[in-house]
Amino acid sequence: MYLPDRLERVLASAAEGKGPNREECAYLLGLPPDSWEVGIMVGMADALARKRFGHNAILLAQIGVETAPCPGDCKFCAFGEGHTEFKRARLPLDEILRRATSLSESGDLYALFLMTMHETDMEFLLKTVESVRHALPAQTQIVVNIGDFDLHQAAEIRSAGVNGAYHVCRLREGVDTGLDPARRRQTMSVVREAGLDLYYCCEPIGPEHTPEELAEQLFLGIECGCFQHAAMRRVFVPGAPLAARGQITERRLAQIVAVVSLTTLSCRETRSIAVHEPNLLGLAAGANTVYAESGANPRDTEADTSGHRGLGMGACRKMLYEAGFRELLRGDGTAVPVSLEYVLRSGAR
Repeated sequence: MYLPDRLERVLASAAEGKGPNREECAYLLGLPPDSWEVGIMVGMADALARKRFGHNAILLAQIGVETAPCPGDCKFCAFGEGHTEFKRARLPLDEILRRATSLSESGDLYALFLMTMHETDMEFLLKTVESVRHALPAQTQIVVNIGDFDLHQAAEIRSAGVNGAYHVCRLREGVDTGLDPARRRQTMSVVREAGLDLYYCCEPIGPEHTPEELAEQLFLGIECGCFQHAAMRRVFVPGAPLAARGQITERRLAQIVAVVSLTTLSCRETRSIAVHEPNLLGLAAGANTVYAESGANPRDTEADTSGHRGLGMGACRKMLYEAGFRELLRGDGTAVPVSLEYVLRSGAR
């Protein structure tokens, strides 16, 4: 059995550290998920990623600090104002600090994400960041997942203690959302210009998205020099307008993770690959990063995703251990060995 010539050329280049171009990326994304060609590609992406990241994994956590009917009105999101059942609510600062302390107390959390609605109250955000920064261990970074912002605001949040921002021009932005794609891309540039790490993702992936669409959206993050790239599937949210389109399988998601991992070989700024929501297939396809979640979640109809859709820290540690990673990288560059004893001691079952 021989590899198709085109696939062999792409994988040979990847072995030399050169990621596929747009056309090659679309080719890889168009292969049948259950084909032996994809099996070989996924295996190679995993092997190259483990060598690239030194068998280190990254554990992240996010606190969704508020809910509201959101004017972004994304057709896949639980908070879209045209279909949401959520009311405006916000976690008190002392509760945010309690959760931040709980998530970071073991000392192995690389970064804590603070997520707000698209319309961000900057005064509240800055106060929250400053308070959380004092509550976290020194080695744990802070990343914001907020709406669009300008360079002045980026400087403010950086001064308050923020290290990075999650920001994406998503698939069919402006069609499946009420947001301006150009404004989303502008904010991505602002993140980099302000000296913050850009956390990016190919998302939210549904069955209807073509290989060419995925490749184009994937490359936006690479062109911006993203610190983290990722793949996330759209999940079924009851009542959301896109729910009827269904969702892709974890096997298909693993294929896309592998392509993301291979494609970012040419992006020197990329230091991690995430799969969302966390799963073992993605962690065996080139991803080394997962997220624990608390509070509001755009893929969940519960006000607190903890114990519902969102995984806890113990479950994430166990998953990274089962995936065979040797160490958890912390935000200051140090690492914690991922042994069975450590995983059990830190709360996993």
